[in-house]
Amino acid sequence: MPADDPGTVMVFAPVPQLTVTIEQQADEAELHVHPGGQGIWQARMCAGLGASVTLCAAAGGEIGGVIARLLEDEDIEVRMVRRSTSSGWYVHDRRDGSRTEIAEFGGAPLGRHDLDELYSNALAAGLRSRVSVLSGVEARGVVDPEVYRRLATDLSTHGSAVVADLSGDDLTAVLAGGVAFLKVSHEELLDAGRARDDSVEALVEAARKLRADGAESVLISRADQPGVALLDGEPFLVELPSLEVVDHRGAGDSMTAGVAAVLARGGDLEEAVRTGAAAGAVNVTRHGLGTGRREAIVELTGRVRLTTV
Repeated sequence: MPADDPGTVMVFAPVPQLTVTIEQQADEAELHVHPGGQGIWQARMCAGLGASVTLCAAAGGEIGGVIARLLEDEDIEVRMVRRSTSSGWYVHDRRDGSRTEIAEFGGAPLGRHDLDELYSNALAAGLRSRVSVLSGVEARGVVDPEVYRRLATDLSTHGSAVVADLSGDDLTAVLAGGVAFLKVSHEELLDAGRARDDSVEALVEAARKLRADGAESVLISRADQPGVALLDGEPFLVELPSLEVVDHRGAGDSMTAGVAAVLARGGDLEEAVRTGAAAGAVNVTRHGLGTGRREAIVELTGRVRLTTV
């Protein structure tokens, strides 16, 4: 791939959400309405880092119509299936500086016909892309985990490097299909019983098990602690730049996107992890999820340290 080729990324975001956030600026309340959810935040960051992104999603109902319209303003190509059931949404209040959930709906389960159309879109776009990112959903039961296994298998078989950011049954399923790179948080590993504790030694052990289960390389985020990476079988500590936190949500999604964007343009694993760590660090300094100035991420990438464990 030429050095100036930004690379292509397909993001599988089966159930995007409409996000409504109330903020407080000085004496005035502000209302922010955006398309959101893990896949959209990842797609936004990939595009911000220069990748050519195709987002494959399904949206329906009145909420789905708003999501589809708002996505027209994003710097990404959207392959949208207009589903027969309703999309997800949430309303959060951040006026006191913290995030309070007022109400939320994860979305109705995808019907068989809608899922078939979405799968076909994702397969076609993924086969045209160097990297395919498989993102999760907010509510259990909305998408059958088997979809992740099939999609990972089909894309990997035909040359698209699969990057996954999943947990629970979806993680188990995608590992069975095989992935080039897995990003997961230490909390998710603990909740699933995949790590005995949050020590570096236990997380390296968990990463090795994940590799044996189907992930070629693994990055485990640890909130404000150094991450743990297993790259081509070699374990590293990933020391992130320290920055003041405005909102920690979305850091992991930005981390995944940074990895995907670098792999899409042919970068190596260490560069991908450094960029992912920098993207996650920049994201927490902002109110918008999946956002961050590219120049800030590039500058911070050189400050991320990888230390062999």
